[in-house]
Amino acid sequence: MRFLFSPPAEATAGLLTLPWREPLESWVDDRLVEVPQRGLSRHVVRFVSEAGEVFALKEIHERLARREYQFLRQLEKLGIPAVDVLGVVVDRGPDLDAILVTRFLDYSTPYRALFANPRGQHLTGRLLDAQVELLVRLHLAGFMWGDCSLSNTLFRMDAGALSAYLVDAETAEMHSSLSEGQRQYDVLMAQERVGGELLDLQAGGFLREDLDAADTVDDLGRRYEALWAELTSEEVLLPEEQRYRIGERVRRLNELGFDVDEIELVDVGEVGEGSRLRLTTRVAEPGHHRRLLFARTGLDVQEKQARRLLADIASYRSYLEQTARRPVPEAVAANRWLEEIYGSVMDAIPADLRGRLDDAEIFHEILEHRWFLSEAAGKDIGTTAAASDYLARVLPEVPGDLVAGAVRPADAVRPPESPSRAESPP
Repeated sequence: MRFLFSPPAEATAGLLTLPWREPLESWVDDRLVEVPQRGLSRHVVRFVSEAGEVFALKEIHERLARREYQFLRQLEKLGIPAVDVLGVVVDRGPDLDAILVTRFLDYSTPYRALFANPRGQHLTGRLLDAQVELLVRLHLAGFMWGDCSLSNTLFRMDAGALSAYLVDAETAEMHSSLSEGQRQYDVLMAQERVGGELLDLQAGGFLREDLDAADTVDDLGRRYEALWAELTSEEVLLPEEQRYRIGERVRRLNELGFDVDEIELVDVGEVGEGSRLRLTTRVAEPGHHRRLLFARTGLDVQEKQARRLLADIASYRSYLEQTARRPVPEAVAANRWLEEIYGSVMDAIPADLRGRLDDAEIFHEILEHRWFLSEAAGKDIGTTAAASDYLARVLPEVPGDLVAGAVRPADAVRPPESPSRAESPP
């Protein structure tokens, strides 16, 4: 038996003692756990808790396991949202496939759970936007998915929006860049698979009656083409408009969540006739606000959540300056906000509700709740009052199994009756 784990982790030593020489579906071990909300998978998938972390174990043919291991490592280096791969175990014994080991994606939600427990409006649009953004990021990196579907994606709530994470790369291909034909093939495959998944949801009564699966599939293609064009199209700029037009284009890309790595201007004719603008878009997740928030507060959250929290810190800093009648340094305001605002809200969350959503998403929703309550009251009611009302009336209504934010002990006496063949990721 051979283990290939990279990068090293404290949990690695503990994982070595699992019953690797037995079929995954028949494992009996105290470290096995059940994840409340999981998606669909073609393979046997079990979850293990070790050294304070949870790992997903997928039994798969060795060639595919090694291939997926390498692809997931490449995506990690590129900063593209995907599950974090820990390693692969091979040569487990006669007639036993390899096992791919990935870290469990906390607070992730499969698409079926989103449709079964919809929260907020425009769920389908938000889901398509997240799926399309992930596919575009992959294509910019020269990564052809080959099996883009909702089932092979996990979603995380990010300040009211959704972020998509790749969880299955068995059929993927990596190239220096993709041809037009390769991109279009990948999009067509995505439309075909998403269409089938939506029809399945429709048969189960999980789609609104006015939502047409065929129209939604067409919408996925339109959203993809619009985002791809925004990120890659060239335009001719006159000399007098170059400065503000370039700034405008870069700002639009930043708002879409992409960084610009290189700007190139190429003359299209005689001097003064204009230049063709070419932008090289960085495929990695920019994470500017995420890094900034972490540096100021130590909070590690998602990008849109970080943007929202930074805005609240700025608002709190303004309040402190008005109250003190003097400037307040950013570091001081951030530390006071962390202790007096964010920390006090987190402390107020009842223990039995902590796993409904991740902490940053709860705080974002409290800020949204504050706005609605203040509109109704005709005055700002403050974060404390909004938090109290939200924790009493809104958070308890969030389905406890909407996100896989917690795990529970598995049956340590015998393996499950249906050994996870219909459970995911990755």
